[in-house]
This record gives sequence, C-alpha cells and structure tokens, in this order.
Amino acid sequence: MSKLSNTDFLAVVSHTPLISIDLIVHDGQGRFLLGRRVNKPAQGSWFVPGGRVRKDESLDDAFARLIHEELGLTELVRTEADMLGVYEHFYDDNFSGTNGVSTHYVVLGYRLRQAQRLPHLPLDQHSDYRWASADEILLDETVHDNSRAYFVNEAVTA
Repeated sequence: MSKLSNTDFLAVVSHTPLISIDLIVHDGQGRFLLGRRVNKPAQGSWFVPGGRVRKDESLDDAFARLIHEELGLTELVRTEADMLGVYEHFYDDNFSGTNGVSTHYVVLGYRLRQAQRLPHLPLDQHSDYRWASADEILLDETVHDNSRAYFVNEAVTA
C-alpha cells in the first residue's frame, strides 16, 4: 500500500467519507483511556484511540494494526472486542487546515473486553494520555463530543 500525497489525500477527504475504528479501552477499574489529539481534526481534544482503515486492508488487519500502533498490543483480535456500533463523525476542518474542506468519518466503535496492560502508548497521535470514568468523560467538555457519544445512554459500561 503506497501512501497518498497530502494533495491527493486532501482530495479524498473533500469528496468521500473515511472509514475508521475507535478503540474504547477499559482498565478493569471503571476507567477508560483517552488521549489528547495532536493532529486535526479534533486537535487538542481528549479522544479515544483509533485510526483510519487503509485501502485494501481488511477490518481484521486494520484492527490488529491499530491496536499495535495506538496501544502497543499484539495479541488481541477483533473478535475479542465488543462492537458498540457504527458512528458518524463530522468535522468542520481537516488534517491540513485547508479552508472549506470538512472531514467525515464512518466509525466502527469497539470496546476492548478485558483490562489490558498497555506496554506502549505512542505520542505521534496523542500528546498525553489519561484514564477517566464514564461519568467524568460525559461531564468533561475537553473530551470531544464524538468520544463522549460512546458513553451516552450507557453504550459503554464498566
């Protein structure tokens, strides 16, 4: 899989939704993992880990790649997570900051069933990490609305 140039990727973002997977990680003590986003869209907001599905990448392969890249895990497969549902994320901005180009994601939300020991939390997508309860997440306006949506109506339970 070759990587698109920023110009080509901006054309994709401006014309089509992106597919992504969000990872709702529970620590076994009633808290969930959040990272402070480095990149646009949602830059500066607290957000659950996750990322885009790449062209010609199966959902299983995307899940395995994302749990490795985002969480440092290698032994978890998609069937070991609970699918919470399909969500849509709409942003007024885009990765490049180009005016007039919004971003639309179709997101598959997965809750990791077991508390996992996270060996590696990379800092390329998130500048910091924290654990928070569902109630704290719902009350905290610095948590992006798209991440808070996983905790509304108890979609995610401890």
